Amino acid sequence: MEKLGSGDPQRIGAYRLLARLGAGGMGQVYLARSDRGRTVAVKLVREELAAQEEFRERFRQEVRAARRVGGYWTAPVLDADTEAAVPWVATGYVAGPSLQQVVGHDHGALPERTVRILAAGLAHALKDIHAAGIVHRDLKP
Repeated sequence: MEKLGSGDPQRIGAYRLLARLGAGGMGQVYLARSDRGRTVAVKLVREELAAQEEFRERFRQEVRAARRVGGYWTAPVLDADTEAAVPWVATGYVAGPSLQQVVGHDHGALPERTVRILAAGLAHALKDIHAAGIVHRDLKP
């Protein structure tokens, strides 16, 4: 998690941004809070991609598909504006360290029971994703 930079927006939709969670090929992901106090993750599309209608249509499809998955084993889609000048989607925020942080820096290899529990959760998530007819491209434990 990183502090917001001078070029980062202060708000996206109804969400006040708190920090940067990360970035990818599609855009920036922020930690944010709703006016009612719910902590969420907001993915903001890169401006150059937002200018491409083909990309915007793929983003609309991604948001529609993610809404169908549910949220038992995946972060639920809570809000989105796929028609904004710069499209975005807000999902539930799942607090905790990354698997890379836990294994690579904090604890090393996990106990077998922990690995089995993690694997079972991932298997349930994949089952739900595939049941919704979605081919995943970005699954993170």
